[in-house]
Amino acid sequence: MDFSYIQETFESLTELLGQDPFTAILEYVGTFAGAISGIRLASVKKFDWFGAYVIGLVTAVGGGTMRDVMLNLPPFWMRHPSYLVTTFVALVAISIFGRRFISERITWFVFDTVSISLFTVLGLEKTLLLGFPGWCAIVMGVVTAVFGGVLRDVLINEVPLIFRKEIYATACFAGAVLYMALLDLFGAPPMVCGIVCMTVIFVLRALAIRYSWSVPVLRGRRRHIHKG
Repeated sequence: MDFSYIQETFESLTELLGQDPFTAILEYVGTFAGAISGIRLASVKKFDWFGAYVIGLVTAVGGGTMRDVMLNLPPFWMRHPSYLVTTFVALVAISIFGRRFISERITWFVFDTVSISLFTVLGLEKTLLLGFPGWCAIVMGVVTAVFGGVLRDVLINEVPLIFRKEIYATACFAGAVLYMALLDLFGAPPMVCGIVCMTVIFVLRALAIRYSWSVPVLRGRRRHIHKG
């Protein structure tokens, strides 16, 4: 029996970003969580398996793809087919435990928030490893976290979540700024910075939902056109 594909998938876990196992784990947990959040919404919209898989994949890799394109790199998932497999595993999980995933909003919140928390850290670390300044890393962290969700919402015909008043991209930005502050001002290890960043994003999102915090809405006046 040929186990070469399984070996290739396993080896890809430790090849990401300078063979850093911690980063590899973040990548795959984030991919699975992002795929779950996308497939869950596709299920609500009554998509078929293929359509749901596409939505899950776009959600999981869309932000990282945009990041890599902006950093003039080949998209990360094109070198590691295991991301496609991870998304398929998420699809199978939804099909087996679909009722719980689809009906309970808290389940979607957990997977979606875990996804954007992990992707924020991954975007920061990859950008810094390439030698870009801290402000650019903050931007790339937010892009990595939220752009997949933007593509997901556009494809399922919803207003993207980051354009609504809910605390979403703002939480990622706050976590990314804190990451850079801990790294530059206090010399904290990247792993500590990442854990703090993810915790802040998760807590901010949870508190925003619990206490109905939101970003102020920009309100403009509509001009009435009189016919006659």
